[in-house]
Amino acid sequence: MIDRYSREPMLQIWSEQKRVDSWIKIEFLVLETLVELGYLPREETKDIQKNISIGLEEIKKREAITQHEILAFLEPLAEQIGPAGRYLHFGLTSSDILDTTFALQLKEAAELLLSDIDILLKVIEEKAIQYAFVPMIGRTHGVFAEPTTYGLKLLQMLEEFKRARSRLLQAKEEISYGMISGAVGTYAHLDPEVEAIVLKKLGLKVEPISSQVIPRDRHAFFLNCIALIGSSVERWATEFRHLQRSEVLEVEEPFKPKQKGSSAMPHKKNPILCERLCGLARLLRGYALSAMENISLWHERDISHSSVERVAFPDATILLDYMLALLSDVLKGQTVYPERMKENILASRELFASEGLMLALVQKGISRKEAYEAVQQVAMSCWQGDLPLSVYAKSHPFISTLLEPKEINSLCSLDFYLKNVPTLFHRCGVKIEDQPVTSHEHD
Repeated sequence: MIDRYSREPMLQIWSEQKRVDSWIKIEFLVLETLVELGYLPREETKDIQKNISIGLEEIKKREAITQHEILAFLEPLAEQIGPAGRYLHFGLTSSDILDTTFALQLKEAAELLLSDIDILLKVIEEKAIQYAFVPMIGRTHGVFAEPTTYGLKLLQMLEEFKRARSRLLQAKEEISYGMISGAVGTYAHLDPEVEAIVLKKLGLKVEPISSQVIPRDRHAFFLNCIALIGSSVERWATEFRHLQRSEVLEVEEPFKPKQKGSSAMPHKKNPILCERLCGLARLLRGYALSAMENISLWHERDISHSSVERVAFPDATILLDYMLALLSDVLKGQTVYPERMKENILASRELFASEGLMLALVQKGISRKEAYEAVQQVAMSCWQGDLPLSVYAKSHPFISTLLEPKEINSLCSLDFYLKNVPTLFHRCGVKIEDQPVTSHEHD
C-alpha cells in the first residue's frame, strides 16, 4: 500500500480547506490593495476581520444550488464581512482566484518535490561512492559487453536526477505566474497595478498577457516535467529489476524478515517495489498527455481543462512525491552482491576484451577489418567453448604472432577497462579516493 509513504505536507497542499483559505487570502489582498490605491473607501473597509474562515460544508451546500463554486464561496464570505462585503471580488473573475491559487499550489508542490530529489541525490551519491570500485559486467541488449562498476552505474543515476532537479526548477518558474486581470484579461474594471502588488505579496510573477485564464502550456510543461522525472524513476526501477533476476542476482531490493513473496512458492523474493514504481510512471505519462490536451481551449477560455486538472495535478504530484521517497528507500535498503558480480564477470570468460584485442591489432599495423575478423573467430570459439578468451587468442595463429601473451593478459584485465573510474567521478563533481580495481587471475 502507498499510504505509509504518503506525506502530509503534499496532501495538505491539495486539501479543500487550504484551497479555500487561499481564495480568502487573495480576495482580501485585492481588497486591501484597492483601498491603499484609493479605489475603495477606507472608512467602510477598515473594520474587516482578516481571520475569517468559511466551512467547506457551507460552500458545498450553496454550490449545490448555484452550481458555481466561487459564488458559493463569495456569498458566505460577504455575509460575514457585512456591508463592506459588497466590495469583494471587485473587478475580478473566477479564474483570477482559481488560477492564482493553482499557481500557489503548484509552486509549493514543486518545492516539496525538489526536497524529495535532494534527499534522493544524497542517497545515490553515498551509494555511488561506496561501490565506485566494485566491478561488474556491463550489458548491451542484455548481453555481456565490457566491464563497468556498480558505482559508475549509480553515477549515471546521480547525473540523471541532477538533470531532473534542474528541469523541475525550470518547471517551477514556468508555473509561478498568477493573474488578477478580470474578464477576458483586459483589466477593464481593475488597474494592472493592483495585480502587480497582490502577486508580489503572494510570491508570484505577473502573467504578461492572459485571456481569462493563464495559458495552459505552462501547466503542460510542468506536468510533462513530472512525467519525465517519473520515467527516470522507471528507468532505474527497471534496471534494479533486471539485476535481481535469478540468472543475474547482483542486486536485490529490500525484503523484510516476515515478508512473503508468493502465495504459492515460499522461496520467492520478487522486486515488487520496483515493479510498482514502473507502473506508477505510466500514470504520470497519461496525466502529461491530458495536460497537453488542456492547452487548446475555446477563444478566451472554456472550462474543459478544470475537471482534468482537479484530478491530474494533485494525483501526479502526490504520486511523484511517493515515488521519489520509495526509490530512496529502495536504494538505501538494497542488498548488493559483489561476489556475484565477480562470478558474472568470470562467466563472460573475458569476452569483454574483444574490442581491446581488436584495437591492439590495429595498432600493430593491420586493417580494422582483418583485426575484427580475427578477434571474432576467437570470440566465437570462446562462446562455444569453456575457456577464457585470452587462451583462444594466445593459440590463434594470426593474433599470437602480433601480440605477446603478456599483452593479451593485460588487455583481458579489469584494470585496463576500469582505469578511468576516478576520472569519471571527479568529472561529475564527486570526490573519491583513487583505488585500483583488483584484476582476476589468469591461467
